[in-house]
Amino acid sequence: MDADLADRRYLEDNDTPMMKTIKAATTGFVTGTVFGTIVATWKDVPRVERNVALPGLIRTLKMMGSHGLTFAAIGGVYIGVEQLVQHYRMKRDFVNGAVGGFVAGASVIGFKNRSISTAISAGAALAFTSAVIDIGGQTTRVDNGKEYYPYTTKKRSAVE
Repeated sequence: MDADLADRRYLEDNDTPMMKTIKAATTGFVTGTVFGTIVATWKDVPRVERNVALPGLIRTLKMMGSHGLTFAAIGGVYIGVEQLVQHYRMKRDFVNGAVGGFVAGASVIGFKNRSISTAISAGAALAFTSAVIDIGGQTTRVDNGKEYYPYTTKKRSAVE
């Protein structure tokens, strides 16, 4: 397990902080766009108006763009701040991610909702989540030593 973590950290060090930030923003944009598509399908379709062609498609594209940009901003700010804090502290620990999470949540979600209380809540939630994942070994999966296959490895008896 420790070798895998060391390998992952070695591979992470090959990227520059700017490249990590661009990757995070791009991944956030793609994820947000997919999420926006899903949310748009759950909402009611707007009524058809004379001046607007394809109102459902336009609304879906707007939601995709809105969610995509929000997720991209959160990802970019989170990784960018995390890399800055890591550079200035000269340490690589959970504090970097917690600070990045707080700044990303507070700035992006707070700015979008124009509310200080929402900004503090969102920042605290992202900081807490980031710290828990970093402290827990940077994974949400627990390795219990079992391997799971999409098929069974046991032979069936002829009776079954």
